[in-house]
Amino acid sequence: MSDSRETPRPGSRGSGSRVPRAALVLGAAVVIGAAATVTVAAWPDATGRPTGPAEAARSEGARSDAKAAAPSSPAASARPVTGPARTVPFVREQQRVSGEGWRPLASTRVVVAAGSEPALADEGRLLAGELGKRYAQGVPARPGDVELALGAPGVAGVSRTPESYTVTTGDGRVRITGGDEAGVFYGTRTLKQAVRSGGGLAEGVLRDAPAKPRRGFALDTARKHFDAEWIEDRIREMGDLKLNEFGLHFSDDQGFRIASASHPEIVSESHLSHAEVRRIVALAASRHIRVIPEIDSPGHLGAVIAAHPELQLRSVSGKPARGAVDIAHPKAARIVDELFAEYAQLFPGTSWHLGGDEYRALTADDPEAAYPRLAREAKRKYGPKARVQDLATGWLNDRAAVLAGHGRTDIRAWNDGYFAGGVVDAPKSREVAYWTGKEIGARKPLEYLREGRRVLNVNDEYLYYVLGEPHTFRYPTGRRIYEEWNPRVLRGSEAVPARYDAQITGGQFAVWCDLHGAQTQDQVARGIRLPLFATAQKLWDPRKPALDWEGFKELAAEVE
Repeated sequence: MSDSRETPRPGSRGSGSRVPRAALVLGAAVVIGAAATVTVAAWPDATGRPTGPAEAARSEGARSDAKAAAPSSPAASARPVTGPARTVPFVREQQRVSGEGWRPLASTRVVVAAGSEPALADEGRLLAGELGKRYAQGVPARPGDVELALGAPGVAGVSRTPESYTVTTGDGRVRITGGDEAGVFYGTRTLKQAVRSGGGLAEGVLRDAPAKPRRGFALDTARKHFDAEWIEDRIREMGDLKLNEFGLHFSDDQGFRIASASHPEIVSESHLSHAEVRRIVALAASRHIRVIPEIDSPGHLGAVIAAHPELQLRSVSGKPARGAVDIAHPKAARIVDELFAEYAQLFPGTSWHLGGDEYRALTADDPEAAYPRLAREAKRKYGPKARVQDLATGWLNDRAAVLAGHGRTDIRAWNDGYFAGGVVDAPKSREVAYWTGKEIGARKPLEYLREGRRVLNVNDEYLYYVLGEPHTFRYPTGRRIYEEWNPRVLRGSEAVPARYDAQITGGQFAVWCDLHGAQTQDQVARGIRLPLFATAQKLWDPRKPALDWEGFKELAAEVE
């Protein structure tokens, strides 16, 4: 096919002052000269400071990614690139050899190799727009070009594991191959950041792959409305950081933030339209990010109860249980299932978050005595030994069965939605999102791991950004995550034994808006910037980094 010029894509920056796009690019093993290989994390020099020039003159706001490209004059481009690629997360293996390396030229194109066009056209056009270069497909790469290709079985040096990629620099060109489309996309993020931080890539081979398959960011839009443009900016940042899951908690006691045709009576005044959600989902897909919706139940349904007060759970004394629906009332399940049916059409994929946390009936000292209606229903459905916890487990199992009918088979729930010693159990295939050990009756992470369950790390000690810092919460710092946390630190600051590492699927940094007025959208964006960088680094490579925190902060500024 013939060359085609691609207009650089706009950064969707808006007129306000938005936080610049975060960027991550990997770094871990370097070959000195053309022979010996050494493993490092961000390549500090002998003084302990990071090496490689930072890109000059970055501006916030409407920033053109074309400015990330190196100077276009042949003379400027002739300068050799000799340092290691400086990216976040760090590249896990770099083998550098002697040579001039690669910098973008005026003639540089981004070329998708023949046979890879259907899969990689989007990745190629995106990178071309960001670098301000032409896009071509199905034609041979020339000196100065960047070539993208899916790796084929049997090709030497090409990893076929999911999300893996290889970047080969030589003969004046760069070739990015990947085990899948996401891998190639991550290779383009590495190149983009290397251009920003050092002007280009040194001669040699980079090989990279993530340690964990789930690398996420979650946003509570139920308590505080975030506009679509703000969310889209976070999606772009996530893509550059190689994060691949965006959790959307849009239903809670304080609000319901997505338009609904099936139950418009529950929707808050400020909310996302279906068109805005489709736009967010499409942008996320272009960055290989799964959007995982959460309608939390049977607790945290205050927005539903406000429109349907007859569904509110009440104790034996008549006291209402805040946010909790009466799961013995058949209408409660019907409304939730109707919402599932509607939003399953809006959110593609196989993933869903059931919630399941903080159901008020189970925080009572004696749930059966406090909520006899639930106790009777539990025994009716599950036998004489059943308790309220079994009814709650059955509720989540029933909701999961409904979602399975809509193709949702990758299901998770909060850790306090799983109970020990009951007659009804959650299937082992359901992932545990472990967030806290502070709840009444909370079980330690090891209990879930010993049961053979998969666990997602959402440790509230490190990964919870709670607006207004209520209770004992404090805004997490990137430094603390970077220096102390890794995916095995599931509760508090203590890591579980390494033998359970394979059961820990990854982690998720989360914004919760308990005191929604405590920060503006822009303040939230600034506050989570470095924590997100640090989280992305430790999910990609959980080992202790060689670069110190101050060096990592400087690197983050260089690549964004």
